[in-house]
Amino acid sequence: MATVTIPPSVPSPAEDCELLRKAFAGWGTNEDLIIQILAHRNSAQRKLIRQTYADLFEEDILKELDKELSNDFERVVLLWTMDPAERDAFLANEATKRLSASNWVLMEIACTRSSHDLFMARQAYHARYKRSVEEDVSYHTTGDFRKLLVPLLSSFRYEGEEVNMTVAKSEAKILHEKILEKAYNHEELIRILTTRSKAQLNATLNYYNNEFGNVINKVCASSPSPQKMKSITT
Repeated sequence: MATVTIPPSVPSPAEDCELLRKAFAGWGTNEDLIIQILAHRNSAQRKLIRQTYADLFEEDILKELDKELSNDFERVVLLWTMDPAERDAFLANEATKRLSASNWVLMEIACTRSSHDLFMARQAYHARYKRSVEEDVSYHTTGDFRKLLVPLLSSFRYEGEEVNMTVAKSEAKILHEKILEKAYNHEELIRILTTRSKAQLNATLNYYNNEFGNVINKVCASSPSPQKMKSITT
């Protein structure tokens, strides 16, 4: 998508919708026409197309795409058409169905989105799947992963830049103690990683590095499941 260009003259949303309707009609789906339209519009334009399509035909274009397309092509087109929150919800739902040691989509969403973005993704998950992402993650995961991931997905962190260095020093020592004990599911360790603002957490991790002489994710490399900690602390 990074190489896709938007044409200098873009048809109106209504014109795009009429062409998409034609692409869906008949025995075969005109995939080239779908790509020509949806892959050459920016996110704001695709949002207008979705709204206009619903107004004109009383149908959600995502449902139409779901009916008309299949396999990887369907997945790509759906991801193109969704807004960012819906995309995160879709990817999170996929991830709950095939969690494995190499699948960190959920962890990436939980750790890299702003509090507002994560809240919007959870709302989109509610609307699309009629249940919560926390519910699905709790059902499909066990042990330490569940204890860490559910509060990460549920958190609404403060987004400001204020830092309390007294707290940072105290909590760096707690992290050091629990990591030495390999107590990765300890409630205090989980509390620190899942509730502190990113600025506060960065201060804690920087103090950890300076005080104990090691970057925390390197210390965690000897963990039985090091990637969980590494993905949060990098």
